[in-house]
Amino acid sequence: MLRNPNGLPFAVTALLGGTILADALSLFATFELRTAVTEHAGGDVSGRDLAMATMAGVGLLQILLFLATATVFIIWFHRLRANAEVWAGDLLGRTPGWAIGGWFVPLANLWIPRGVAADIWRASRAEPSAADRPGELLLLNGWWTAFVADWIVARVAGRVYGWAETFEEYASAANWLLASDALDIVAAVLAILFVRRLTSMQHAKATGMIPAAVTKSRAPAQ
Repeated sequence: MLRNPNGLPFAVTALLGGTILADALSLFATFELRTAVTEHAGGDVSGRDLAMATMAGVGLLQILLFLATATVFIIWFHRLRANAEVWAGDLLGRTPGWAIGGWFVPLANLWIPRGVAADIWRASRAEPSAADRPGELLLLNGWWTAFVADWIVARVAGRVYGWAETFEEYASAANWLLASDALDIVAAVLAILFVRRLTSMQHAKATGMIPAAVTKSRAPAQ
């Protein structure tokens, strides 16, 4: 049975927008840290400490937004995977449960969700069994590349920042943190585009706007 995908995307988009704003605040605070430890002779201890306190507050906001966004995104993701089962269950590589569980398998969560997303994409287009058109998965692959890159850089940045003791080490940590926040913004923007595009594809298919999609489809449950 098809499930309506049109409510959750608004919440996901709003939360991702909040994430972008929090990342922008983090960029500002981290830049202040970098300035304090590089542009003052001998380093500015008070400026460093103020920047670090600001970063701690923004970091808490980022964590809360991440948890909220991840929860709503995974619910949305699983709902679209359930719809994909109706349209092309015999063509999908993993069961619907992987739309949730795949995010929680260490290391494997760097590729399993991307494979599930590709399955959903193909099932949601007009001809699920057709070969991928050139560049068709560009948005998906771009989002996932930015997501994985951010995942890696964020962990390196966290370690470098946690180990920092000298002004030079804080400057290096700030550079890593700036890169992480910038990548997170890119990943969030691409995620918004991906969510909107995939939801639109499923809505079009479920409502019969795509003639080839009428087989096995019904109006979304309200």
